[in-house]
Formats: sequence, C-alpha cells, structure tokens
Amino acid sequence: MTCENINKNVALCNCSYEPCIRKGKCCECIQYHRRSNELPACFFTDSVEKTYDRSVKRFIQCFK
Repeated sequence: MTCENINKNVALCNCSYEPCIRKGKCCECIQYHRRSNELPACFFTDSVEKTYDRSVKRFIQCFK
C-alpha cells in the first residue's frame, strides 16, 4: 500500500532514529509502537524523543 501523504508526513516527523523504515508512514508507526506499549516520536518534544524513552509513563510525566 502506498501512503499518499508520505512527503508531508516525513517533513513533520521528529523521529531521530535514522534507519527507521516507518518514517513518514504514520499508520505503520502507530501500530509498531502500540505493540510495544509506546507512543510514536511525534507525541514527544524533540529533546525527550532523542532519549528514545517513548513509554506511556514518560508521556504522562512530560505532560503532568
């Protein structure tokens, strides 16, 4: 399946994991992180995202 919005998504994506095969493919990214009980990079600020702690617990801590 081809993502019609991939160019727009990539421009907005703050994921710093460079070999990521899901970058810009938001539906795949969300499914991947959900299976790991995580949230995608776009839910976090750039500084928190770079820690690669994308846990729900970290998300809650950031936005309390």
